[in-house]
Amino acid sequence: MLDRRLLPYWVTLFIVLLGAAVLLAMGRSLICPCGTVLPWYGPTGTPDANMHLTDWYTPSHLLHGFLFFFLLRLVARRVPIGWRLVAATALEVGWEILENTNWTIDRYRSTTVSTDYIGDSVVNSVTDVTFMLLGFWLARRLPVWASLAICIGFELLTAVVIRDGLTLNVIMFIHPMDWILNWQTAG
Repeated sequence: MLDRRLLPYWVTLFIVLLGAAVLLAMGRSLICPCGTVLPWYGPTGTPDANMHLTDWYTPSHLLHGFLFFFLLRLVARRVPIGWRLVAATALEVGWEILENTNWTIDRYRSTTVSTDYIGDSVVNSVTDVTFMLLGFWLARRLPVWASLAICIGFELLTAVVIRDGLTLNVIMFIHPMDWILNWQTAG
């Protein structure tokens, strides 16, 4: 008999697996077309970017976990934590699916510094969801000030190293600004 307290965690796993199946059905590559799966891939703007386990955009998915935890704590405080995790996972998996549609890929190419973006491999997407889960867990365990410090730290790190990050990515996707794009491409 299934322990009812574990049900949300089984549902979470099911959502992750369902998301991977949807991405495969959409024609996304399971792994990098180069034939390898690296634990870290640092170059951006290459065909192999977003195809390996982790990359410079992995921290943004960790930050999704922090953001989803605090948002769901704000709007669904009475919902048990396991079911809030299910909701966060559904949001992240939904984003991974949307992010890998032709419309979103074309939007990234036309409005952001990611002119060579071809989408993610399924392995990369599942790792992104895993980092969101880690961020959610950390946000639950750490004091708010530590969560905020991690978010600011990763945003500053990616802004300095690759001139991008979650905040810049969202701004450029929703409302592109020439001065940001000029700064990003100057590096």
